[in-house]
Amino acid sequence: MYCEVCLTDAPYALDRPFDYLCPPALAERLRPGSLVRVPFGAANHTRLGVVLETKDTTDSARTKPVQAVLDDRYSLDEEMLGLCLFLKEYTLCTLGEAVRTVLPPGAMTEVPNIRYRKRYVLTLTAEETKELLAAKGRAGIRSDGQRRILEYLLPIGEADGELIRALPAVTPAHLSALTEKGILKVETEEEIRNPYAALAAERDTSEILLSDAQTTAYHTAERLLTEDAPRAALLYGVTGSGKTKVIMKLIDRTLALGKTVIMMVPEIALTPQTVQIFCRRYGERVAVIHSSLSQGERLDAYRRIRTGAVDLVIGTRSAVFSPIPNLGMIVIDEEHEHTYKSESDPKYHARDVAAYRAGKHNALMLLASATPSVESFYKAKEGAYTLIPLRERYGGARLPEAVIVDMREELRLGNTSPISRRLMESLSTTAEREKQAILFLNRRGYNSQISCKSCGDVITCPRCSVSLTYHTGRGGGRMLCHLCGHSEPPPKVCPSCGSEHLSYLGYGTQRVEGDLSKFLPDMRVMRMDADTTGEKFAYDRMLEDFRAGHADILLGTQMVTKGHDFPRVTLVGVVLADTSLYVSDFRASERTFSLLTQVIGRAGRAGDAGTAVIQTYSPDSEIIRLACKQDYDAFYEGEIALRKELSYPPFCD
Repeated sequence: MYCEVCLTDAPYALDRPFDYLCPPALAERLRPGSLVRVPFGAANHTRLGVVLETKDTTDSARTKPVQAVLDDRYSLDEEMLGLCLFLKEYTLCTLGEAVRTVLPPGAMTEVPNIRYRKRYVLTLTAEETKELLAAKGRAGIRSDGQRRILEYLLPIGEADGELIRALPAVTPAHLSALTEKGILKVETEEEIRNPYAALAAERDTSEILLSDAQTTAYHTAERLLTEDAPRAALLYGVTGSGKTKVIMKLIDRTLALGKTVIMMVPEIALTPQTVQIFCRRYGERVAVIHSSLSQGERLDAYRRIRTGAVDLVIGTRSAVFSPIPNLGMIVIDEEHEHTYKSESDPKYHARDVAAYRAGKHNALMLLASATPSVESFYKAKEGAYTLIPLRERYGGARLPEAVIVDMREELRLGNTSPISRRLMESLSTTAEREKQAILFLNRRGYNSQISCKSCGDVITCPRCSVSLTYHTGRGGGRMLCHLCGHSEPPPKVCPSCGSEHLSYLGYGTQRVEGDLSKFLPDMRVMRMDADTTGEKFAYDRMLEDFRAGHADILLGTQMVTKGHDFPRVTLVGVVLADTSLYVSDFRASERTFSLLTQVIGRAGRAGDAGTAVIQTYSPDSEIIRLACKQDYDAFYEGEIALRKELSYPPFCD
C-alpha cells in the first residue's frame, strides 16, 4: 500500500503530495489525515507530513517508507482535512500552514503534552484492613505514615495520589511500601486540565425569560435552525437589547435537537463573562479555547471536543476549527470585530470558515452585533442573510444620553489635561451616587511619542520606523514599540542632534490614570490594557473585581468597550474619540462608529439613567454624531453609498 503525503513545513514550491510506501507494521494506522514522519530529500532528513490519501499503486519509480505515525488522537478526520484543503485554496496558503492553524499548538509532536495522574486502590476488604490495623508486631503496620494512609482509604477504597500525599506525615516512600506489599494497587488515568471546571459546579437551571421582541427574534432564528439546510442570519440589536438571552435560548434548542454549538467571541477580554454564563448553565459539556490557555489545557480541550464529550465550544477566532461532531449552529458574537480576521498566514476570516462548516453540516451561522460590519448588513439587506432585528433595550432600559465635548475649547480655556471639565464633573457626580464609570482611551502608555524641540525628529523604532511610546515604570521607564515589542530606555539627549530639549507628547492610559489619581484621589481607578493583563487569567480577575465594586473607574483600551454588562456603570467617558477616525484605512469610519457605539452602550444597562461624555477635537464629525445617537441605520446608508461610489467592499474583493 502507498500513501500521498504533503509536508507540513514545505515552501510553496514544494507544496504538493509525494508518494511513500506504507510499511506493514503501520498500514492499519495510516489513513487520510494521519500525521507522519517521513524521510525527504537526498539526505533523507526526517520531516513531518500529513497523509492526503492511501492507494494501491504509485507512478513513482522508487518510494521511501513512512517512518512513524504520530498520536492518532490528533490526526485530522475527513472534515478537518477538507477544511485544511479549503483554507489552502481560499487563502492561497500552504497545506502545512493550514494544518498548523487547525490543530492546537503541541499536537504535531512525537510526545504530546499529556498529563497522567495516579490513583491508589485498596486491594483488601474493609474487614481485612481493620484486622491489619489492629494486628500487633510484625503482622501489623508499624509505620505511622502507612497507618494514616490505610485509615484514610478505609471508608472510600481509593483516592488520588495528590490527596494521599497531602496527608500529615505521609511521604511517597509510604505509598511505595504499601504498593510493594500488594496492599495498594496503582491505576494510571489521563488527567484533563480544565481551568473552568469549578464554574461547572455552580449550575444555573433558571428559565430564560424573553420579552415580546426577543421572542419574535427567537422564533425567526429557530425556524432557520430546524430547517435541514445551511442558513445564515444576522441578529441585529441595539446595545443592551438582550441578544445573549436569545442566543442562549437558541443553544438550548440546538442541544435539545441532539446537535452541538460553537460560540465565538472576538477577544479574550470577553471570554470570562461569556464562559461564566455558559459554564454555569451547561456544566462540564462546555470546552473553552483561547490563546491565554496553556498548551496542555488547549490539547486537553481539543481531545474532549473530538471524542464527543462536549456539546458547546466557546472561544476566540481559533474555536471555529474545533473538531466537534454533529454541528448544529455557529454563533459569531460581535461579528463586526476585526480580530476575527487573521493577520498571519493563513489570512482567513472566521466568518468565511464558519460559512464553509455550516454548509457542510446543514447548520445555522448566526451573526450577532449592535453595529454589524457593512458587508454583513449589506448581505442581510440583499437577502443572503436573514435579518433579525432587536430595536429596544431589554427591560425598558433607556439608551444613554451622549454629550460631545470640544477639546479645542478646553485648550483655549487653559485645560491641558486629557480629562475635560465636563467629564471631571460627571465622574464626581457618579462617585456621589455610589455608581461606577468606564473610561476608554485606545492608546496605552504614558506619552505617545518623544520628539526633539531643536531638530524636530521623533524617536522611532530601529526595526519598524514607527514612533516609540513612553511607558512609566521602575528605573525611569522605557520606550516601547507597540508593533514589534522593541524596548529601550528613554534618551537624555536627541540621538540626531544631541540636544537636551526633548518633548514628551501625547498621552495614553498611564497618563490618564495619573491625572485621575491627582484630581479625584478618593476614586479607585483600575487600568486594563496590555500592560496590566499580561498574567494568565488577569482579565478574569480584573473584571470580577470591578463587578464586585472594588474599583470606581475602569480605565482601558478596546478591551473595556464591548460585550461587558456591569449593572452599576452609569457613566462612560471616551477620552479621545479621534484616535481611529483618521487612520489610512477605508474601514476607519466603520471601526470608529462601532467602537463609540459599543462603549456608549456599556452605560445605563440596569435601569439607571446612563450618560456618555465623548471628548474630541472633531466635534462636527458626522460619524461621532451618529454614534452618539446610536443610529446605525443612518450610518450604514451613508457608508454604503460611499463604498459603492468608490468600489470598496462589499462591491469588490
